[in-house]
Amino acid sequence: MTYLPYGKAAADPWSVEITPSAAGWTYSGLRVVDLTDAPVSFDTGEEEMLVLPLAGSCTVTLPNDVFPLAGRPSVFDGPSDFAYVPIGTRVTLEGAGRVALPSARATRALPPRYVAAAEVPVELRGAGQASRQVNNFCAPGVFECDKLVAVEVLTPGGNWSSYPPHKHDTPNPGEAVLEEIYYFEVADQGVGYQRVYSSERGRIDTLAEVSSGDVVLVPYGYHGPSMAAPGYDLYYLNVLAGPADERSMAFCDDPRHAWIRSSWDHQLIDTRLPFGRTS
Repeated sequence: MTYLPYGKAAADPWSVEITPSAAGWTYSGLRVVDLTDAPVSFDTGEEEMLVLPLAGSCTVTLPNDVFPLAGRPSVFDGPSDFAYVPIGTRVTLEGAGRVALPSARATRALPPRYVAAAEVPVELRGAGQASRQVNNFCAPGVFECDKLVAVEVLTPGGNWSSYPPHKHDTPNPGEAVLEEIYYFEVADQGVGYQRVYSSERGRIDTLAEVSSGDVVLVPYGYHGPSMAAPGYDLYYLNVLAGPADERSMAFCDDPRHAWIRSSWDHQLIDTRLPFGRTS
């Protein structure tokens, strides 16, 4: 199953728990927890993780480090600060709010780290009704991990992102093999839509109406567009990992739709962007 509505992937204390084994693949994972009064403790095991506040704030306590995360009111209020937690580490989270933990199976134990929200690169991508914002907080070349890649994408209501449709499932020059998770939040209790369809790697056919807390898994195949319904801004957290020694987000557009990129040359970026900050 590629579409997991809110609650389908829950396992106490997690409102979302996607492990590589549960997803039926090898590397990518994601957990989401709603922190209240009680601390949540766990071991990272074979997975490197990020602690990323979606709404609210928290403190990340490790055996030799403590990282207070200021967080943000919501995912539409700009990037958040975050922390990196290596494999084989005991973690305790305390605070109030919703926290995501993107993860990937890894072999190198990199040092724990903290990154301030102001240091997260914000990219405005596309143009016209394909305008969107990408918070490249854990993109290759921005933040070092062993296997894990993660970015946030924000799409104003009525726009399409993850477009033109693309894939990263075949080891070709200019294309990385990646397992990808989409975790969604939608403003004002609205809805969006996500498409995933077949490539030469295999058959897959998903067109899901998504709302806050829903997840779509992309083991292979073309994915996109991600459609924000008019009136409802759309957010998704992308978590990616794969077998290559060097982290990459390289992709291959669906050849039928690749021409769309050149159409942006003569269009303006949506003036509703960026979300949350102006620099």
